[in-house]
Amino acid sequence: MIRFLTLAVFCSSFSFAWAADDSQTAPPEPPQMKSIFNGESLDGWDGDPRLWSVKDGAIRGETTAENPANGNTFLIWKGGSTKNFDLRLSFRCTAANNSGIQYRSKHITEGNPRNAWVVRGYQHEIRNENTLPSVSGFIYDEGGRRGRMCLVGEQATWGEDGKKTVTGSLITAEEYKELFKLDEWNDVVIIAKGNRLRHYMNGRLVLDCTDNDPQLALLEGVLALQLHAGKPMWAEYKNVRIAHLD
Repeated sequence: MIRFLTLAVFCSSFSFAWAADDSQTAPPEPPQMKSIFNGESLDGWDGDPRLWSVKDGAIRGETTAENPANGNTFLIWKGGSTKNFDLRLSFRCTAANNSGIQYRSKHITEGNPRNAWVVRGYQHEIRNENTLPSVSGFIYDEGGRRGRMCLVGEQATWGEDGKKTVTGSLITAEEYKELFKLDEWNDVVIIAKGNRLRHYMNGRLVLDCTDNDPQLALLEGVLALQLHAGKPMWAEYKNVRIAHLD
C-alpha cells in the first residue's frame, strides 16, 4: 500500500509538472531568479554610450535625428550567456520604430561590422503595436536568413529539412489587441529549454517554437537589447531578471 501511494504521488507530481510546462499562462518565477539590472547604472552591460542610459530606474535606448544609430546596435549583457533560461522584464517603446530582445545570440566582432555592438541570432521583437502580425513577441532571425521565423499566435516547428510547419494557434488577433497595452509597460517572459522557445506577453503564452534545424538552431549565446537603425525612437526596459535552468 505504501509503495502504491508513493508511486501515485510521484505520478501526480510528474503530471502536474508536465501540465505546468504546457500551460497557456506563464509559470511562477523560479526560485533561482536573479536581477541583472540594478536600476541605477549600466554596470554589467556594454553598448554605445551615446545611445544607452538609465532613466527613472529603467534602461533607456534612444536615437534622434542628430544622434542616429549606425546600423542596428545593441546593449549587451556581460554577466553570462543564455542557454536554458527563464528571462523576465518589462518594456515600453515608441511606435516610430522597433526594438528587440536578443537571446542565444552571437556578438559579431569580425568582418567589419557597422558598429562595435552588432548581434545576430534569435530576437524577441519589441513593438508598440497591437494589430497582428506586426506586433511585439514574434521571433525574428536577426542577421540570419529565416526572417520572421515564428509569428505571434503560432505553435510551430522548424524541421530538419529547414522548413517550417505551423501545428497550432495560441491567440487570436482580437485577444492580442485586448492583451497588449499600447503606450504602457508590458511584461515579457521568455523560456528556452533545449530547442523549444516560448514567449509570453502579460502572462499569456503567445508563441511556442521548436527549432530542429541542425544547421541553424541556436542553443547558447549572448543576451542583448536592440536599438533599430532608421527613424528616431526610444525603448525602455526595467525589472530585468533571469534564471538559468541547467
